[in-house]
Amino acid sequence: MRRFAAAVLAVVVAGTLVGAATPPPPVVDDPADGVRAAEYWLDQYGIREAWNTTRGAGSRIAIIDTGIASGPVEFAGAVAGGTDVSGVGTPDGRTPVGGTDRAHGSWVASLAGARGTGDGRGMIGVAPEAELLSVSVGFGGTSSVSFIQQIADAIHWSVDNGANVINLSFTTNTLDWDETWDEAFQYAFDNDVVVIVAAGNRGSGTNRVGAPATIPGVLTVGGVDPSGVASQEASTQGITIGVSAPSERLLGVSPNGQLVWWDGTSGAAPLVAGIAALIRSAHPELDADNVINRLIKTASPVPGISALPDPLYGYGLVNASAAVTAQVASVDESPLGLTLEEWIRLYRRAAAAPAPEVTPTPVEVPPLPDAEERTAEASPFVPSGDTLLYGTVPLVAGTLAAIMISLGFTAAVRRIRSARASRGPSRTII
Repeated sequence: MRRFAAAVLAVVVAGTLVGAATPPPPVVDDPADGVRAAEYWLDQYGIREAWNTTRGAGSRIAIIDTGIASGPVEFAGAVAGGTDVSGVGTPDGRTPVGGTDRAHGSWVASLAGARGTGDGRGMIGVAPEAELLSVSVGFGGTSSVSFIQQIADAIHWSVDNGANVINLSFTTNTLDWDETWDEAFQYAFDNDVVVIVAAGNRGSGTNRVGAPATIPGVLTVGGVDPSGVASQEASTQGITIGVSAPSERLLGVSPNGQLVWWDGTSGAAPLVAGIAALIRSAHPELDADNVINRLIKTASPVPGISALPDPLYGYGLVNASAAVTAQVASVDESPLGLTLEEWIRLYRRAAAAPAPEVTPTPVEVPPLPDAEERTAEASPFVPSGDTLLYGTVPLVAGTLAAIMISLGFTAAVRRIRSARASRGPSRTII
């Protein structure tokens, strides 16, 4: 599974709506076809009701994923263009790339804009009249082009080829993102593109939203089970979750045309991307900020949740009918709070300006005076005049005097001994 996210920080207020001028004819399902009946989200999340106003005509959703297969009839007439940024796909982006997850892009695309198989049968997407762009990306080690560069290239190509909604159903499992994405995502925002991303899945090891879901300005989608309760395995949590949508018991069209059941916020994201396409179709005058504003303002509240945004549900469960038809006041800035441009200014170190070039000015330096001639230093072992006067001479004089005194003392002792010896022994007379 793949995923994405957004910084959701502000609440918006109600206002005015301009609806579609000519409602399309109703979608009639074949009651004998079990596929449409299995798409429980069509009725539970107001999608079928929203079709009374629009089915997405005039909108263009870029599916940046493993590629939308060209074989399944459900995609006939749906894909308006494509490209490959991995280097291992085909130029039109219609050859799925990757290993075990190569069908991922087709599953995602079928939820956003599948056309069905005709006569009210087969899988139908949220915006069945919106155009899709297929941008094939090589996840993991399937491409020699770095994943970071592939996503940057994919966003640029999508914007340049008319996408007004971009779906990103992947995650990097890290809060940070490469600076290359700063410019790429800002390019999408500057060109009024709504970027929808998946929050991630606990079942695949993601316990909190990660980049690019942490990039300010994108709308993150959390996942719920068929009863509307936050999914334990097929979703994650985080303060950047904006709205929630079904992420369990989803249908997907595989490249070989086979329908499969699958789970994950990788499927919840294209459901919301399809609703964003419905809004852009019904309200072409609205910019991206007001499209996101409608999605979060009209979300159905979750019982027991009062503090918004909630780390599991965001602002609530997405409601397609209300998002398309309700009266919602317009906004002049992103309802998600901090923008990417502001974030970059606050948290990215400003690029150092080049050091100014200094032109040296010649300075004349006067010549140095001639060095004084040095005399050879005397050896410390050769006595100087002072040492002779104050050291050597007194020492010699003292030594001579001591010798003379010693000789005189010795001579005196010898005389005394000699005198005693000449007297002889003494006698006592009685």
